[in-house]
Amino acid sequence: MENKLSAINPLVSNLPTSCCDLVSAHFTSSAAVILAITGAAKVWSAFGDMKVLALLDPITGLAFGHLMLAAGIIEVVAAMFCVFNNSIKLRIFVIAWLVTNFVIYRIGLWAVGWQKPCSCLGTLTEALHISPHAADTALKIILAYLLVGSYATLFWLWRQKRLAA
Repeated sequence: MENKLSAINPLVSNLPTSCCDLVSAHFTSSAAVILAITGAAKVWSAFGDMKVLALLDPITGLAFGHLMLAAGIIEVVAAMFCVFNNSIKLRIFVIAWLVTNFVIYRIGLWAVGWQKPCSCLGTLTEALHISPHAADTALKIILAYLLVGSYATLFWLWRQKRLAA
């Protein structure tokens, strides 16, 4: 049974042996899907003709289009890593690292007084007829899910290892 599941989904190549492993595997799967979708949306939008792409980001000084392309590629690579890497702990660490960077970036925007909603999904929100504010709120919720989920899972894994020792 294990070989059949491994062929279908690389995330279950090492079948979970505990509840924590199962939750971790489901979390990394959901994070991979989220990162793949948001990353692909950013890459796609970076090649668009939205006016915001030419504006300079107040934190990095890069054009939003270049920043969106770089962030999108990093998200897609992280998603692929979550799918093909066998180490749950390493997958969770990569998610936590990436999401922590996004949170720090958002805190930086807040600190410099940036009031505009994040156009992180670019033209995808326009195609789906979603307002920029609704998309920004949804992305904040997703960011919170990934942040809390990754750090809670890392803590749980650390605690389990400590209890086993």
